Amino acid sequence: MALARPDLHPLDFVALLMEKALYPDAVRFIAHALPKRESVWWGWVCARRAAGENPPPKVKGALDATERWIAQPSEDNRRLAMAAAQKAELGTAAGCTGLAAFFSGGSLSPPEAPVVPPGEFLTAKAVSGAVIFAAVVPEPEKAPEKFKSFVAQGVEVTNRVKLWESKK
Repeated sequence: MALARPDLHPLDFVALLMEKALYPDAVRFIAHALPKRESVWWGWVCARRAAGENPPPKVKGALDATERWIAQPSEDNRRLAMAAAQKAELGTAAGCTGLAAFFSGGSLSPPEAPVVPPGEFLTAKAVSGAVIFAAVVPEPEKAPEKFKSFVAQGVEVTNRVKLWESKK
């Protein structure tokens, strides 16, 4: 936050964070700025790339369930994404994507219990976890190049959803 200034365009702020190798901060900034569904999609893409071509069944299950929620963000798909995330483990990129989908809305409590809405920033925090895990696990030695690729993709998502007005 010490680098943020009111006159600094958000994309320039992301570029500055990347220049200073503050990769997780750039990830968190983008994850918090994006709309929830687009943010989950970004985390899912990063997690899918990190999982490789033949991920373990639990990881594939979490990625598939999150993809179903992205395609059709229904209550059933939101809860299925959470169940699959728990099987994949929440300390994984795939698990974090399912968790992010679950935190996107609805209630945290079981369907028959009183509604407990998720906190406003829980989706972004889970997406940040997904992208960061995807960058550092596996092959932590390649984390800087993976962060650069993932952040570039996140910036592309901000451009596609016209999140920030064009730089002047």
